[in-house]
Amino acid sequence: MQTASGARLDMGRVLLLLVFLGVGWFFWDSPVLRPVKLLVVMMHESGHAIASLIVGGSVQSITLRSDESGACLSALPPGVVRQIIVFSAGYLGSAVMGAVLLLATFRFRLRRVVLGAACVWLAVMGVLYARDSFTLAFCVGTSVVLGLAAKFLPEGVVEVVNLFLAAFTALYALFDFRSDLWDSRVRAGSDAALLAGHTWVPAIVWAGLWTLLGISLLGWAAYKSLHADSRPTQMRMPPLTSARRS
Repeated sequence: MQTASGARLDMGRVLLLLVFLGVGWFFWDSPVLRPVKLLVVMMHESGHAIASLIVGGSVQSITLRSDESGACLSALPPGVVRQIIVFSAGYLGSAVMGAVLLLATFRFRLRRVVLGAACVWLAVMGVLYARDSFTLAFCVGTSVVLGLAAKFLPEGVVEVVNLFLAAFTALYALFDFRSDLWDSRVRAGSDAALLAGHTWVPAIVWAGLWTLLGISLLGWAAYKSLHADSRPTQMRMPPLTSARRS
C-alpha cells in the first residue's frame, strides 16, 4: 500500500506491531509482564531526572515500588518554566521512549544497540540514584539481563525482544495517560495536580496537553516506523522479514 508521498506501508511491520500490542493488552494483568511495566515506570522517572539535570537542578533519588509506582526526588532552581519542564518530562518522557523504540526497532533495525543502550541506561540510573534495595536490584538485575541478551541472543530473538519492548512501551504510555490523567481520583495525586499547584493552571489542562502531545508523538513514530520510503533518491530500510543469524 503506497501513499501519495511515496511511502509504502509495510504490512509485515503492521502485523507484528498489532500482534505485540494484542499480547500486551490481553496479558496486561499477568505478573509475567510486571518487570516490563516497571521498566516503563523507570523511563517515566528517568524523564523527570534528566529534565532536572538539564534545567540546572540535581537528582537526589529515584524510587520504584513493586506496585508499579515510582518517584523522582530532585532539587530545582527557582522558576516556573523549570518546573513545567521537569513535571512534564515524566509522562512525555515515557511517550518519547516509546517513540524512540518504535523508530529504532521498526525503522532503523538497530537490534543489539537498543538492548545495549537500555543496559547502560539502567545501570547508570541505578548506581547513581537508587537509594533503596528494590530499585537498585531491579535496575542492576534488568541491566544485566538486557546486556546478556544483547551479547548472546541470536539476531532473530533480539529483534523479537526489541519489537515487544517497543510495542509494550507505547501501549503502557497510552494507558498511563488514560488511567493517571483522565481518572479524576488518580489525577488528584498525579504530576498534573502537582504542577497545577505551582502554576495555577488546572490539572485537567495539563492532562489534556500532555495527552495530545504524547499521542501525537507516538502516532508520528508509528507512521514513520510502519512505512518504508520507496523513493530511489533516499536510503530505504528493508521490509521487516525473518532475521537471519549473523
